[in-house]
This record gives sequence, C-alpha cells and structure tokens, in this order.
Amino acid sequence: MEVILAEHLGFCYGVKRAIEIARQNASTDGTSSTLGPIIHNPQMVERLKNEGVGTVGSLDEMEDGLVIIRSHGVGPEVYEKAESRGVELVDATCPHVKKAQLSAKLLSEEGYTVVIIGEKNHPEVKSIFEWTAQDAYIIETEAEADALPSIGKLGVVSQTTFSGEKFRSIVSHLLEKSREIKILRTICTATDLRQTAALELAENVDVMIVVGGKNSANTSRLAQLCATKCKTYHIETVAELQDDWLKNVNKIGITAGASTPDWIIKEVYKQCQNRA
Repeated sequence: MEVILAEHLGFCYGVKRAIEIARQNASTDGTSSTLGPIIHNPQMVERLKNEGVGTVGSLDEMEDGLVIIRSHGVGPEVYEKAESRGVELVDATCPHVKKAQLSAKLLSEEGYTVVIIGEKNHPEVKSIFEWTAQDAYIIETEAEADALPSIGKLGVVSQTTFSGEKFRSIVSHLLEKSREIKILRTICTATDLRQTAALELAENVDVMIVVGGKNSANTSRLAQLCATKCKTYHIETVAELQDDWLKNVNKIGITAGASTPDWIIKEVYKQCQNRA
C-alpha cells in the first residue's frame, strides 16, 4: 500500500503568522488571550493555552492584559471598543482576510451593493460583513444568488477559503442581477493550491484522508471536494483513523486544511505507513 501526501497541505502563511504572533505575546500570568480561537484547530488552540495564550469570547471578559485578534479578523467596532477601554490589541488577522475586509469596505464606500460569497456563520465572513457597515448580502449558493433582487451597482467579494469553482458558478448567476458589476476575487492563493492539489491526488488514489479541525471550513471543503473523486474520511487526529478504512486499499492520499499543524499530519502519515 502506498501513502501519498498532497503537494500543498497544512499551515498557510496567514495561519503560521497568527501562531507566531500569539507565541510572541504569550504570558505566564494568564493575561494574554485571543479573541475567539485563533485558528479553527482545537489541538493547536489547546497547545497555545498551555504555552500561555488563552481564549476569550469578547472584550468584556478582559479587565486587563493583552488581546490578540485571531486570523479570521473582526469588525471595526472591536478596534474602537478596545481603544475606548484602553485594552491593548495585537492584530493577527490574516493579510488575505484584511484584504477582503477592506475590499468590501471600498465597494460599499463607492456606492456598490455588496454581496459576500461565503458561509453566513463563519467568523471571517462576519468580520467582512462588519466592514460594510453591516449593509451587505451574504450568500453561499446559486439559489441564493437567483433569489437576490435586481441591483443597480453590484460589488462582489468572497470568503478567502471559499471554493474557487463554486465562486465562479455563483458569480455566473449574479451576472443576471446587474448591469454594473465589480468583482473582487478575494479567495487566497493558498486555498486554490490546496484544493487543486487535493483534487488531483483524489483522482489517483483509492482513499483520501483529510486531516483538520471539524470546525474548520477550509478543511471541510477539502473533504467535500475529495469525496467527489473517491472514498474520503475527515479526521482531526490520528486517534480517529480506523483499520477498516484501509483494507484492500492500494493507494492512500492525505491532505490537510490550512489550519492543521504539521505534527498532526505527520502522526497520520506515519500511522498509515505502519498499517500499509
């Protein structure tokens, strides 16, 4: 049995940067926290906690200390509230997310009705929405695009980890909604590379193992894409790997989301090799 790793997998630049910023600002007295999980990987969040970086749900939970803005970003009101309360902020927002936020803000200021293509409940999408002064449509399906009214000036941005193929499909429906459309494709390169590499690998193996947080949108999307090509299993850690999945299998492919630490990927790879 052959075990093959996808060409592009695991931590992207934005996640690496956020983790480094968190570690640089760790404290031994429990006064450093991220505003929400810094990335969507429970194992990494737990490791950071042990290193001196906790997690809070809102600024109201912080009486003093330092708050780190997570990679998914926040809306402008968080910066304003922190300044008014004298809370020290360290910004670990992914640069690609920041670009999407500012793109949405620019479109709104230019008089476009903004459409954000992404998952309504995802923290990144919520943060982009906040930068439009909470005046935008959020859609994630072609049907939702069809349901929109006609719009005079339509501006489009996307969640950075959204499927490129799905984005193009939804945009094709939006073209029917306005005579003036400005499209700012804010899907990051790392997402494109991971999705393309995962699909290429899935076409040439019997089983795909997708490693990453169950709460990670980009990891779940990798699993969905791979499942269109072969049998696919989404796991968080090596403990979830089952022998039955690998029976009578000649080739196993492994990929991982942009928020999946290297050590977890290596554990899964080693275990698959041991069972080969």
